[in-house]
Amino acid sequence: MQPTATVLVYSDNASTREQVRLATGRRPATDVPQVQFIECATPHAVIKELDRGGIDVCVLDGESAPGGMGVCRQIKDEVFQSPPVLLLMGRPQDAWLATWSRAEAAVTLPVEPVEFASALAGLLRSRAAVEA
Repeated sequence: MQPTATVLVYSDNASTREQVRLATGRRPATDVPQVQFIECATPHAVIKELDRGGIDVCVLDGESAPGGMGVCRQIKDEVFQSPPVLLLMGRPQDAWLATWSRAEAAVTLPVEPVEFASALAGLLRSRAAVEA
């Protein structure tokens, strides 16, 4: 059986969650595992899933209400050995907010498949290196 990576996707917008799934495909790059998704529409659901464990990367929508930037900062403050976070931002000018939230990577919305897949694959590689 091939290994899989679990990616948690938080957005209150089902279309944004779909964009993430479609941009990722079965795997974002040939040198990373296939991806399975856990989708969350509320911050409460995100924390519940992280408490269960097994999440390799979080993709958080900074344009959700409540926003993914605040959720990211909460994760970094409250979740022991939190997974890396890829933040979806509305504008490139919001990059400073991604830094404030302590996200490891950020891309702008709408999801651009090549840019998104590259960022996600990079986080999956870094997560695998930490676990090795």
